[in-house]
Amino acid sequence: MDPMPKTLKALSWLTGALLIAALYMVWIYAPREAVMGDVQRVFYFHVAVGWVGMLAFLATAAAGVIYLLRGELRWDRLALSSVEIGVVFILVNIVTGSIWARAVWGTWWTWDPRLVTATIMELIYVAYLMLRQGIDDPNRRARFGAVYGIFGFISVPITFLSIRLLRTIHPVVFGGESTVDGSFNMEPEMLQAFMFSLLTFTFVFVTLLWHRFRLQTRTEQLEQRKMSALSE
Repeated sequence: MDPMPKTLKALSWLTGALLIAALYMVWIYAPREAVMGDVQRVFYFHVAVGWVGMLAFLATAAAGVIYLLRGELRWDRLALSSVEIGVVFILVNIVTGSIWARAVWGTWWTWDPRLVTATIMELIYVAYLMLRQGIDDPNRRARFGAVYGIFGFISVPITFLSIRLLRTIHPVVFGGESTVDGSFNMEPEMLQAFMFSLLTFTFVFVTLLWHRFRLQTRTEQLEQRKMSALSE
């Protein structure tokens, strides 16, 4: 593989430093929530990984549009890399949400609109990864992925708006007046830790996407060399 770009090396170190700082903000700087206690600290990671997942799916849709306009396979590689990251982070979002729900609601799962729509969104992109495997032609696979990624993104705003448009017990972080179990008022230190966590995980996404894109590029280059060798 080509040497890692210096910018990516610096970004990786910066992201690592931000993660350490975020852990300090969450576990030490932010005060302990009076009602829920330390389990509330899951919130800082739960929302941040959900943000990364939705950001990844947005990047997939954007890359799909650019591929359809330009026909360059590098945009398909970017879309695929972004979906893989998004699927992992949305899974973590669902798992951390279940941990929080078990402590606050007394159950690991409830058929709440946010939980259901988030799970459907996750399954849509898992299907994206599975269906791509059945298409051998790179260009056809890329076109399929682009169209699927664009239409699949519809699930993202539906998931985001579900707690604002439907009856739900899921707390609304911004702009909500919910008094359901699990909601809480953020102190200034909590808000600062929360915003820093969002910033940190945004850097995590960009760093992982760059690494995964480079790996996907190298993988496709090796496949092309293998096919060329077999055809000789």
